[in-house]
Amino acid sequence: MAKFDFVATKQNGQTISATIDAADRMAAMSSIKSQGLRLISLHDPQGRQTSKMRLGRGGKKVKSDELVMFTRQLSAMVSAGVPILRALASMAQHAESAAFKKAIASVAKKIEGGEPFADALSHHPEVFNDVYVNMVRAGEAAGILDDILKRLALQQEKSAAIRKKIKSAMTYPMVLIFITIGAFFGLMLFVLPSMGETIKDLGGEDAELPALTQAMMSISNFFVDFWYIIFPVIGVGIWLLLRYIKTPVGKKQFHNLTIKAPIVGKIVKKVAVARFTRTFSALIGAGVAVLEALDITAHAVGNTAYEESIKKAAQRVKNGEVLSHIIAEDEELYPPIVAQMLSVGEETGQTDSVLVKVADFYEEEVDTAIASLSSTIEPIMIVFMGGMVGLIAASVMMPITGLANQIEA
Repeated sequence: MAKFDFVATKQNGQTISATIDAADRMAAMSSIKSQGLRLISLHDPQGRQTSKMRLGRGGKKVKSDELVMFTRQLSAMVSAGVPILRALASMAQHAESAAFKKAIASVAKKIEGGEPFADALSHHPEVFNDVYVNMVRAGEAAGILDDILKRLALQQEKSAAIRKKIKSAMTYPMVLIFITIGAFFGLMLFVLPSMGETIKDLGGEDAELPALTQAMMSISNFFVDFWYIIFPVIGVGIWLLLRYIKTPVGKKQFHNLTIKAPIVGKIVKKVAVARFTRTFSALIGAGVAVLEALDITAHAVGNTAYEESIKKAAQRVKNGEVLSHIIAEDEELYPPIVAQMLSVGEETGQTDSVLVKVADFYEEEVDTAIASLSSTIEPIMIVFMGGMVGLIAASVMMPITGLANQIEA
């Protein structure tokens, strides 16, 4: 038997700190839950936090759809009473990708060697992230692994659906942007120089051109003379920008910028809130301690601004503050409904079910916002393209009109 230090709240909201003797961490969680306590944090005998922060940040070799299918099928097999090793062996045979097949086989081998299912999954963070591992661990402890796997599959489906909709909505605007850039350089490199030669032939070398035409001709000449420098510089600039965004400082600045950006900012906030509420509710519903759930959720949201906010909230919860009050203070990141519904959940002891409703609401809001994104950006891009082409056309037509008037005179 080992000693585990824990912090939990009673049904009346009172916070208690105590020590419990248990064979392992899962047994400790089960014992605390059976006493009607809501677990906030659990520490191992050495006093270290037991959650494993091993997030799969490497290259994804397994498709999200394949992981969802695996989770659903495993849930059905476990629910039907099929032993976990037999279920995994069957799933490994029918896995689509070689990487996933190898991961499942490795998990089965670890379990055969005596490791719990969750610990075996944690050896493959590139496939099973921290949310997945901790929910499975909680499901094993509570004896509801099949139900937890169903929740995981649903959560993954929702997250994958949001990602696909965002990518789909951004495809058309990105195509328009590339067409606009291509049209601009095409006009400046090929069309305007030839038109400029025609104008000079008609008006002569001493012909006085309008200021707009002179400016556009100067830009065109610059592109024609130094294209071999301009394009590599642009390419290197984009590469350096992408590299900078991947750094901690650059990522933080980029995420803060996206939150404050017009049009896109509202969608980013709704996506982050939907991820926060659904992930946190799933972990709490699975019996994961509040502090662990917050720590895991902070990394799962995918936005550094929200990650820092949730981590600060976790620290304040550890000091005895109520989570709903903390969330209510940050109106820039969290709409009032999140704090209000969280408060209701804390009072009724149904935080997980209440937050699921909030997640459903904001996922519907994201769907609506994404659907209108293309219709909002499309006219802006068309006006921009029209303005650019119109500017070049005006710079060409103005001197031709002037020459025509001189000939008539």
